[in-house]
Amino acid sequence: MDELVLKFKDVPTTAISDAVNGLNNLDPSIKPLKEEYKFAGRALTAKAAVGDNMAVQKAIRAAKPGDIIVIDAKGDQYRAMAGDFVVGMAQTMGVGAIVVDGAIRDVQAIKDLNFPVFTKGTTIASSGKAIGEINIPISCGGQSINPGDIIVGDADGVTVIPQEIAQEVYDKAVAKVQKDEIRAEKV
Repeated sequence: MDELVLKFKDVPTTAISDAVNGLNNLDPSIKPLKEEYKFAGRALTAKAAVGDNMAVQKAIRAAKPGDIIVIDAKGDQYRAMAGDFVVGMAQTMGVGAIVVDGAIRDVQAIKDLNFPVFTKGTTIASSGKAIGEINIPISCGGQSINPGDIIVGDADGVTVIPQEIAQEVYDKAVAKVQKDEIRAEKV
């Protein structure tokens, strides 16, 4: 994992959001299954047909350790893009987290894996396995995401940092955190 991505792991999403004037945040309905989940990594995008998770499986096979699989499931919450088996595969392959603009299933078993999953919802229905594309520009949670963009998530939500402005966003976010710390000390 590159050095800049590692630095983002220590920056709250709220500070990153402030650094880009709130323009790059995913839909606030996309939340972690457990509040303690936090991640930062490079996006490996997956564009899925509604109700089909073949792209997710392709993404897991293509992932490098630390990649964040970001799934454009069109916000569909009827069919799951992943269950405990698929999430377990991602964890085994070293994926850093999964972000789904859609639903997952097998909630308790996934929580038991203690692997960061951020999702719009949960369901009991499984998905099909026929089509899908990976490593292409997608929309997730109302935001454009390109392969290689930095994705950061914590209990407050998920935000995307376009790779071409990542250093600038990091610098602004750190300055915001420092400013907040000074303000807190004065109080």
